[in-house]
Parts: sequence; structure tokens; C-alpha cells
Amino acid sequence: MRRLAPFAFVLAALAVAPSAAAAELTVAPRDFSPTAKRLRIQASLTQVEHVGVQLTRADGRVLGWIVPPERRRFLDFRWNGRLGARRVWDGSYRIRLVDGFRVLATSPLRIDQTPARLLNINARNRDRMPFQGDKKRFTTISPNGDKLRESAKIGFTLDEPAQVHFEVTRTLSSPTTIYELWANLKPGRHTFTWFPHWSIGARTYLIRLSTLDRAGNRRTYGADNARAGRKLDSAVVRVLGVDAGFTAESYAASSAARLAIETDATELTLQTFRTGGEDTRTHSDTLMNGVPVDQPVTIPWKARHRRATLNRALGPWPTGVYFVKITANDGRIGYAPFVIRPTTFGERSRVAVVMPTNTWQAYNFRDSDGNGWGDTWYAKGAQSTVRLGRMFIRRGVPPQWRKYDVDFLRWLAQSGRQPDIVTESDLETIQTAEELIQYYDLVVFPGHTEYVTRHEYDLMRNYRDLGGNLMFLSANNFFWQVQLQDRTLRRTRLWRDVGRPESSLLGVQYRGNDDGGKQQPYIVRSASTAPWLWAGTGLGDGATFGQELGGYGIEIDQTTQFSPPGTTVLAEIPDLFGPGLTAQMTYYETPQGAKVFAGGAIDFGGSATVPTVSRILSNLWARLSAP
Repeated sequence: MRRLAPFAFVLAALAVAPSAAAAELTVAPRDFSPTAKRLRIQASLTQVEHVGVQLTRADGRVLGWIVPPERRRFLDFRWNGRLGARRVWDGSYRIRLVDGFRVLATSPLRIDQTPARLLNINARNRDRMPFQGDKKRFTTISPNGDKLRESAKIGFTLDEPAQVHFEVTRTLSSPTTIYELWANLKPGRHTFTWFPHWSIGARTYLIRLSTLDRAGNRRTYGADNARAGRKLDSAVVRVLGVDAGFTAESYAASSAARLAIETDATELTLQTFRTGGEDTRTHSDTLMNGVPVDQPVTIPWKARHRRATLNRALGPWPTGVYFVKITANDGRIGYAPFVIRPTTFGERSRVAVVMPTNTWQAYNFRDSDGNGWGDTWYAKGAQSTVRLGRMFIRRGVPPQWRKYDVDFLRWLAQSGRQPDIVTESDLETIQTAEELIQYYDLVVFPGHTEYVTRHEYDLMRNYRDLGGNLMFLSANNFFWQVQLQDRTLRRTRLWRDVGRPESSLLGVQYRGNDDGGKQQPYIVRSASTAPWLWAGTGLGDGATFGQELGGYGIEIDQTTQFSPPGTTVLAEIPDLFGPGLTAQMTYYETPQGAKVFAGGAIDFGGSATVPTVSRILSNLWARLSAP
């Protein structure tokens, strides 16, 4: 063995001796993450050699061949970070270009597959003045100029050098970035500050923080969907406005109502309005118009750090949709809508109009649990429940109020009609159809009434079977079954999937939705078979209406095999969403004398004051309000 030692020393010396032939080795990037991209290894020699590429530890111990030896002069290879089937772990290594026992060239390499981490993420407002509900990763701000809660500060500890992307996002079914910053940061404690404009909408905003390290590894804090966002791993900033809402959907006249308010203003002015009688259209989703029914009252506001609830005295006002407008001394405004229901059902009118209060809450993206996502199934997977009585975002205006609801109320006021206005919660108190038909000859659903309980469905079906008349002025009505328990709605199944297709009651049922991408006017199909509907409109078969609005659509209904016998298509928009996807307006009568109308397009009732539609509604009202 002692005789072999000098020979072994010679072999070792050869292994690191410089090559007689010049060689170039390029490795990029030097900080390498196989999960980000492949490592590019390039080599060139002055002549053909029997060469390969090895991976070794920093101490020189050979781990294996990246590129097995063969005769070549040039090499261009992209490595996936594995030796055979084995993953190579994070650490410092060397890439060697080898010819037999000779190392022709070498290059350092750091493998890093672990993204930079952000630790101890927290949120606070600039003045460290918490509002009720604030916690480590949830803070409240109100950029109103009073220097109390003007900005949000998001702090974190970075564990390695990285580029950090800071995003403020508004979430619906996915996050939309409304503000962002990038910064190349060293390890340690850092803070991003968000100072939004005073006009930003009052709601919660999800903060997303992303890291990009030298090896190209990325990590994001802040979910990209509501299901993943159930557990908050980033931060949430709540922008506080004048958030307000009544704790119940309806009240009797001359009663006391509970009004909850969340704001940090110092003074508030409250005034009650009735909707419908205003002489102006509503052109914003954050605005409610109406006629005042009391005098404004200004009060000092001391609950600047918590929710407070007032007892609001209601006047002897007629049944209708009302709201309290709350104006802060800094200019911020909030609305709190409610319904004055009839003191006694059917005492003053034989017609009931049902406001779609379940659907309003289904589309309410208010984030009460503070995870940055709306507490609704429309957040796509967040949950299957919505709670009644929540304040609405967008300054308290019910969702789609401007598009589907307010114009019908204006038509009622302009035409002098004074039906009973009720909510879906009020329908839950009417036990039987026999009771309902004693109160009303006609029940009108003017808006988008998509979510109904078994009680509401049964009540309307049995009412129809007793000869009660129904008018549906929107589309996609009675689509989902919901269960009501403890003021919470739970969405369960489609009515058609439990053997109760909605077309068997309405005459039509939901067929499609293109979010308003294509809209067209209705074409009259029944001037000869239902002349009473078109009387005074000047419309005959083949004539169109709705073109002055740009047409109808968004969501549409169509007849099915389950539509009651004798269902007549009054007007239609052929192939609106493609072949066979036709919006249909329908009418049918039953042997028991019930008369049922369905508008067929979700925005039909929202055009009630358009002259042609106004006359159509008057004709409908005259026919269906008669027992």
C-alpha cells in the first residue's frame, strides 16, 4: 500500500490540474431554483474532448453526473435540478467540466428552492387608534382629513434579501389590485404605508404581499380566492365610512326601529326619505333618492371607536320603501334602507309588492368576519350562508337597486298606485295561501327574487292554485332554495333539481347570463292573441320595444316542458345568447282563475317609467289586480 501512495497523489494532482486545452464554462443563474426555471450550462472547448459535467459539494465531493461524458466540443444543457430521480437539496455546490481525471473548468452554484418568507405580519392605522373589531392583522382607517385614522401601515419581517410586491386589492370572486408598490429589501423589519384618497369606497381591502428572491422563488401572502382566504395569512384594511343599517327588513308605521351605525365622525345629521316619489333618476350604485318625510336632526357622535345602535322613531307613514340618509360633518354619507309594511295585511290595498330582500343580502359583499372576502356565496366558495340584517357596502345601497328596483317604485308613485310593500321576511309570517288570498288578489315581484325558502315557494304556488294572481317583472326568479334559520340563509339546491322547476309556477325559468354583453329589444308576438296587453302602445306583432334603452338581457328566462298548459309567449328576443337561447315574456291562466305574468329579462321591471313599458304595466295591473 505504501508503494501506491505516490501514484494516488499523482492522480489527485491530475484531477485538478489545468487542462492543456482551453475551456469555457458558463452557468446561469448562479442562484438557482429548479421550481422557478432550469439552470443553463454552456461549455466550449478549442477541440473535441471526452467531457461531461459533474455536480460536487463545495468541499469537492462528487455527487454525480449532470451531463455524462462523451466526445464533444460544445455543450448547451438545461438542468432540472435532479441527479437521475434524486432531488438535490438546497445548499452551495460547484459545477465542474471534466475530461477523464482533469477538471477543465468550474463554477460555483447555490441551489435555493425556498421562497423568502414574511414573518410577523401585522396591520395598524397610523395613529394606533383601533376601532371595534381591530386585531393584529385587521385595522380600520378613515381618510377623511381629521388626522385620526388617515392611513394603514402593514409591517413584516423579511428573512432574506428579496423584492417585495405590496398590493391593496378589492375582492369579489377574485382580488383586483387598486394600489401597488415594489421594493428591493434587505432582511429585517419593514413597513408599507397605504394612504388612500378620501373618495375610496368604504369596505374591507385585502392586502397581498409577494416575495421574489434571487433564485426566482416566489411566495404570496393573501389568497387569490375566497375558499383559500378563509384563513387569513396576510392583512386586511377596513375603510370606514358612515356604515349604517337597520336590524330588521321591515317595520310597522309609528313604531321604533333599531339603527346600527359605525363611523368615527364627530357629528351626524339624520333624515328619513321615502323612495319612488323623487323627480330624478338614480344614476349611481352608491346613491339613493327619495322624498323627505321628516326634518333633519343633527346629533353629536361620541361612538368614534365602536358600533352604536340608536332607537329611531318612525312616523305614521304609508307602506313603502324608505331610507335614512346619514350625513357626517366631514361630508361622508351613508344610507340605511327599510320597508314600512302594512299594519294589517290587505287592509288598504288588495295588491302586495314584494321587495327581493333575500337576494339583496345574497349579493351583499360586506365582510363582517374581517378576512378580506365578502360573506356571501358569490365570493365563490367562501361559504354557503348569508346573514340577514347586514349593512350593505356601497354606502348602504342595496345591490342592483338602481338597475332593477327603483324605477318600478317611481312608476308606482307616478301612476298614483299605492299597493302594500312587504319584504320576503314578511312573507314568512303568513302561514298559509288561504290566509294570503284573503289579503291580496295580486302579488307582484318587481325585482330579482332568486333565493326563496320552501315556505315562500309553497305559499306562492298554493296561492296561485287558489286563483291568486302573480306578476314577475324580472328574470331568474325562484331559482335557488334557501333555508332560513336564526336570521341566516343557507343556499341548498336549485328548485328544478328537487323536482320543482320554477317554470311550473312562473311560466318560464332561468336560461342564461352574459353579464349584459349583448342586449336587444323585445319583439311583440301576441298582439292578436293578447290585445289587452298592448292596448294604447301602438305595438303590433313584429314591432319592437326597449330599443331606446339599448335593449334587454343580462339574465333571461325561457319556457320549458314544465310551463303550465296554455302559456303564451307575449314577446321575445330570439337567440339573444346564441341559437335557442331566447328571452321570452309569458302569460298564462289556470282553471282556478289565476293569471300569471313573467317579464323574461332581468332588467324589464327596471325600465318601468319608459312610456311604452309604463303602458304595458298599466294594462297588466288592470287585468291582474282584478280578482
